[in-house]
Amino acid sequence: MADRHSIDEYLETIYFLAFPIGEYTPKGAGSPPLASRVAEMLGVSRASAGEMLKRLEVEGLIERGEKKEALLTTTGRARAERVVRKHRLIERLLTDFMGYTGAEAHERADQLGDTFDDEMIERIDERLGHPQRCPHGWPVDPAFEQSENLELAPLAALGPGTRATIVRLAEHDGELLHWFYDQGLVPGQAIEIRSAEPAADQFTVTLDGGERAVSEKAAAGLFVRPF
Repeated sequence: MADRHSIDEYLETIYFLAFPIGEYTPKGAGSPPLASRVAEMLGVSRASAGEMLKRLEVEGLIERGEKKEALLTTTGRARAERVVRKHRLIERLLTDFMGYTGAEAHERADQLGDTFDDEMIERIDERLGHPQRCPHGWPVDPAFEQSENLELAPLAALGPGTRATIVRLAEHDGELLHWFYDQGLVPGQAIEIRSAEPAADQFTVTLDGGERAVSEKAAAGLFVRPF
């Protein structure tokens, strides 16, 4: 697991963990250490994640809490929010103007993050008409994202018979993101949970009159608004 991820990508990941919808936990884990959670999301070794977390702490971007968890400092949070907003606007640029799919846009946005400075991002925002969300449903405005989190739940936390609208798709796993789009599990889509068997790694949902089998990992990355 070679670590080619930048400081900004780590901050984006820690930001996701700092403002969870429910509690994100890697597949098969209980309450793993932060380094394990970050490593799982970025696809790197725990050692690599641990080294970068130490670097972020030295640079004053994170600090350790009472339980050794990483807390974004004021400086770290401000930078993380800029990174998140930039990433989501670049994704919109790629889908709205360049014809990339939502899944492709996420991968490209990671590669292009350092290409655009703050002034360019503001121009992109204006040219796009100040979009409210990225292609995967995440709000461009971090403050709105954090308030909306209270209204949402991961599909994996809900029981059979629940009807909901998909609002956001987890982005940290590229293969999973492609799968969501291939299955039609996209923001705005209404679904109903027919069965939920987390122990068997199996959920079944109805979608457009048909059924879809959803793994526990996928269900944990579908953020929905029950109705």
